[in-house]
Amino acid sequence: MATRLLIHNGTLLTFGSPCQVLEGMAVLVEDGCIARIAPRESIPGPFDTTIDAGGQVVMPGLVNAHMHFYSTLVRGLGKMAPSATFQEVLDNLWWRLDRQLSLDDVEISAQVVLLDAIRKGTTTLVDHHASPFAAAGSLDRIAKAIKASGLRACLCYEVSDRDGEAITTAGLEENARFARRCAAEKDPQLRALIGLHAAFTLSDATLDRAAALGRELGVGFHVHLAEAASDVAVNLEKHGLTPAARLQAHGLLGRDSIAAHAVHVTDADIDILVATDTFVAHNPQSNLNNAVGIADLLKLSTRGVRVGLGTDAMTVNMLEELRVALWAQHLRQDHPSCGFTEAANTLVVRNPELASQLWGFPLGTLQEGAAADLILVDYHPPTPLNDDTVLGHLIFGISQATVDTTICAGRVLMEGKRLTLDVDEAALAARSRELATRLWARF
Repeated sequence: MATRLLIHNGTLLTFGSPCQVLEGMAVLVEDGCIARIAPRESIPGPFDTTIDAGGQVVMPGLVNAHMHFYSTLVRGLGKMAPSATFQEVLDNLWWRLDRQLSLDDVEISAQVVLLDAIRKGTTTLVDHHASPFAAAGSLDRIAKAIKASGLRACLCYEVSDRDGEAITTAGLEENARFARRCAAEKDPQLRALIGLHAAFTLSDATLDRAAALGRELGVGFHVHLAEAASDVAVNLEKHGLTPAARLQAHGLLGRDSIAAHAVHVTDADIDILVATDTFVAHNPQSNLNNAVGIADLLKLSTRGVRVGLGTDAMTVNMLEELRVALWAQHLRQDHPSCGFTEAANTLVVRNPELASQLWGFPLGTLQEGAAADLILVDYHPPTPLNDDTVLGHLIFGISQATVDTTICAGRVLMEGKRLTLDVDEAALAARSRELATRLWARF
């Protein structure tokens, strides 16, 4: 890894609020951090590596606030029964799948996705993992893939009561073990949360056990919240509370926690999310695919909820997800001119805030002192690119361009659209097909 890397001759996009466009500036990377942003002539050499970014925009590596690496091996699978409801999607596909996963499946699922993330310029991912009959050690296997990729990920294990008490305990123990590992190692590539499936698959006793574990370890939670109307209905019927109210009652919401989806939250639920400062990960493509609805991004944002952007494993291309977030909001609001800033802010402002909070140092922004997680994208703007137009270029133009170079912690992982990692992609894909074939037979 180059200790002094200079990137010059590009157009810089800072992200953050406001997202600025910087022309005539070079970026000096030292020991994995952005040491200086200044005119090229004012940064003295020597440099270990110099990258000419002419004809490219230089921007922060993208952050994915909600991901499921383990879903990789279902691509093309057609053996499940047709599903008319979200619960049937869970019963017929995802819960059948996760029960059949082996540790080898878990690791290769992550390996494949992470290479794609490098190609798409996504350098930080917040994952939510489930493999109930291969729980012990599963997060270590994912972490092994993370380490080899050079990217960053925050991992958790999805605790649920749906497979019995022993599996519940194994999930809690896997979360605890990995969180302790992260606390001890302080590895800048890895972070941990405690994973929970959703309130409708968790007993009060399990929620209390998870909350106690979080307090003991000093970490937050990553949970699906009101993704479908059925989650709300089950919680109201069995507990007399909405999912948000129930999670709050057990101390599971807060600034350090992520609530994925929040499609079917009430006004009172939004009050809870605001009061607890819980981060919401919006996943529009998944919500559309599962026909569960579209979260009211405008209301959530206007009321003060911190809303970021995840993909729920539909893609690792965050700019693709951003575009869908905007189109979906137009449909949700029945208004083709609303939600532009709110959608853009999920990726440009909120996801960097989340990553910086989880890691404890600036991530996802191009500024001095931030981690040197950067991407170079081929883009010749056909109209003026400046502070006033940057978000429009991001959604309508840069999103359609090609990532040329991906850098994480100052390490060049892809340059000239070619991975620099010591990996045989064809061999990895062949191994993945072999494991997928066996998994599909078990499925």
